Amino acid sequence: MSSIFGNGSAYGGVPKRLQVQELQRGAEICIACPGRLIDFLESSVTNLKRVTYLVLDEADRMLDMGFEPQIRKIVSQIRPDRQTLMWSATWPKEVQTLARDLCKEEPVHINVGSLDLKACHNIKQEVFVLQEYEKRAQLMSLLRRIMDGSKILVFAETKRGADNLTRDLRMEGWPALSLHGDKKQEERTWVLDEFKQGRNPIMSQQAVASAPTGVPGTRAAASAATAAAAAAAAAAAGVWPRTWLLGGWT
Repeated sequence: MSSIFGNGSAYGGVPKRLQVQELQRGAEICIACPGRLIDFLESSVTNLKRVTYLVLDEADRMLDMGFEPQIRKIVSQIRPDRQTLMWSATWPKEVQTLARDLCKEEPVHINVGSLDLKACHNIKQEVFVLQEYEKRAQLMSLLRRIMDGSKILVFAETKRGADNLTRDLRMEGWPALSLHGDKKQEERTWVLDEFKQGRNPIMSQQAVASAPTGVPGTRAAASAATAAAAAAAAAAAGVWPRTWLLGGWT
């Protein structure tokens, strides 16, 4: 699809060459992840001197992933008379502090729903209080009960946890794949396509990663042993019809 604006991207997991070419041709719009953008700034591939419009999407997730120093470093290279927009699913103190620091003028705060992270009251949630050794059997039992052609998303606290969970599921014969930031972009794209098309309808992913949306027939099973996974579960419950809290795969 063509655009009247030159645009470029900067994100990890793929070779830099094509991204460098896009930016050096001239880009009015750049969509970037913090790490790769800083890499390009430090190597003088591009600069931010002409940026007048800054959007920080999923600010709370980026802070959860430890990107605050990178965000501040990037913003320090942008002109002070910019317009800044921040999008966040939650409004914790860390995000509020970042908003106050980055928005020099008194910002306009638009909020949809409660400021507290809560799941929709119309969504049914089931909570299982389990010992560590009980979690796997409970998940297998749950999958046997609910797998009716739906797609199931299971959150794990760590990348290793997501991979271990996927291994356990596949050993039991379940069509499962894992998704996290250590995988190359091509593999992440393939995993998401397999999940969306229903060829592998169970996907485990790290809790801090952005959950896929716009996938019809998706339910959510969430690991909630830690704060990050519990937050992912609550956020997921705003998207999918049912959520199960099973303890955590760490």
